[in-house]
Amino acid sequence: MERGNYMKNDEEDKHEGKEALDDSEEKKKEVSNEVAEIKDRLLRLAAEFDNYKKRSVKEADAAKTIGKAELMRRLLPVLDEFGLAMEAIEAKSEMNKGIALVFSNFSETLKKEGLREIDASGPSDPYKHEVILTRTSDKKDGEILEVVRKGYEMNGIMLRPASVIVSKEALQGADKKV
Repeated sequence: MERGNYMKNDEEDKHEGKEALDDSEEKKKEVSNEVAEIKDRLLRLAAEFDNYKKRSVKEADAAKTIGKAELMRRLLPVLDEFGLAMEAIEAKSEMNKGIALVFSNFSETLKKEGLREIDASGPSDPYKHEVILTRTSDKKDGEILEVVRKGYEMNGIMLRPASVIVSKEALQGADKKV
């Protein structure tokens, strides 16, 4: 009897061993799947963080540009008045030469920061020019005749459109009487 029990125990042990192996393989698969899942989440999280850093840098640069543009917009009346003063004074005296030098430095500094005067020649562009008056002329319709106030942009941001007077073609039959 003991011998039969021994045989039974051997078979039971083999069966339990197989179950243990099956269990350990399942656990390995589960652990392997969990590791793969964690790696995937880690990679996604790293990519999200990298995108966040890039987006933060872009947003900070955009905020700086917008802040700089707003400052430039506020300085435009000063630049206009300074330019009018420069036209009114004669550059003969030393003091006037000094004022001209300050104006030149001021203008150059603004240009280095990206301020650019809008071209106000040729046909008017509604995105760059504000038409404040039309005048009859022999030039093509919509051609800029005179700049009343300069327009400026900075790094592609419109600060102020140029205020212009544009031509209006004379009516050809206007002076004929019916």
